[in-house]
Amino acid sequence: MEIQSLLIISISAVFISNFVLSRILGLCPFIGVSKQLDSALGMGLAVIFVMGVASAVTWVIYRYLMLPSEQNLIYLILKGHIQNPPNLIYLRTLVFILVIAALVQFVEMVIQKTSPGLYRALGIYLPLITTNCAVLGVSILNIDSDYNFIESVVNGLMSGIGFTLALILMSGIREKLELANLPKAMRGTPIAFILAGLMALAFLGFSGLSIP
Repeated sequence: MEIQSLLIISISAVFISNFVLSRILGLCPFIGVSKQLDSALGMGLAVIFVMGVASAVTWVIYRYLMLPSEQNLIYLILKGHIQNPPNLIYLRTLVFILVIAALVQFVEMVIQKTSPGLYRALGIYLPLITTNCAVLGVSILNIDSDYNFIESVVNGLMSGIGFTLALILMSGIREKLELANLPKAMRGTPIAFILAGLMALAFLGFSGLSIP
């Protein structure tokens, strides 16, 4: 049953509830970095890493530091000084953003050291992963969906793969359109938004997918 549940979460994250094409989250890097396949792949791998690690770290922080329960680490440490476990759920969004920002800073330093060309190609969009609502969205969705630790990590990784898939498909089409004789008013960002809309309509076909 566990394997079937993970399979359903994986397929849903990549195709049915794709963060870009179904939930319409993370459009800034999706439009900005999809001009070239290399930069799109680099951004996709960075997002997969950040989403996966952020899902794991935020789940642990929420479960063992913020949730008012007997397993709250703050309560266990201060058990002789406080009567009830602290309720820090109201800090969820702020704490999750701080975790994501730290992870993005780490990824940015690694890419800058290992691949300066990719670092320059990604430009401002790499640090913008911090404010990418798709990364924050998957962390919050894991909590709201009451996923356990493994389900949260799988959902984070597969959501990142779904984001990367959409990004690579978009970049492949946009590279070919660079050779097309488009009207001047349609070149660049306008045709990119039209393509995004058409891809979103295509992915709607997966919404009727039935998994036994």
